[in-house]
Amino acid sequence: MSVRRFIDTNILIYAFSPAGPKVAVAEQVMADGGVISVQILNEFANVCRRKLGMSWAEIADDVALIGAAMSPILPLTPETHESARAIAERYKIAFYDALLIASAVEAGCDTLLTEDLHNGAAIEGVTIRNPFLS
Repeated sequence: MSVRRFIDTNILIYAFSPAGPKVAVAEQVMADGGVISVQILNEFANVCRRKLGMSWAEIADDVALIGAAMSPILPLTPETHESARAIAERYKIAFYDALLIASAVEAGCDTLLTEDLHNGAAIEGVTIRNPFLS
């Protein structure tokens, strides 16, 4: 049985970074594909614009590449929001982290790749994995 992976924004940011110790791992994760939500695209565009100073055209090009590598790209729905609120309350985690998990559950993913949550934790049937740990 294959693993269905949900990919967090930070992985994609590293994949499009010009240099650094995490770039190769992030590029491999992106090449292997996975599932994302519109939340990930929103966060990606925000970080690229505000922190990396990229033009809107550059961001659009990168988002097109992400769209080609990631499937599906889930919408954010009122039901996803409701599920995220319940997860945030139940597990005492930040809302946007809970929204990632709710989206991963909705997509039938069993793994969430991120460096922002506790590696190895299982929340709602989704196991957190930090791909940068050896």
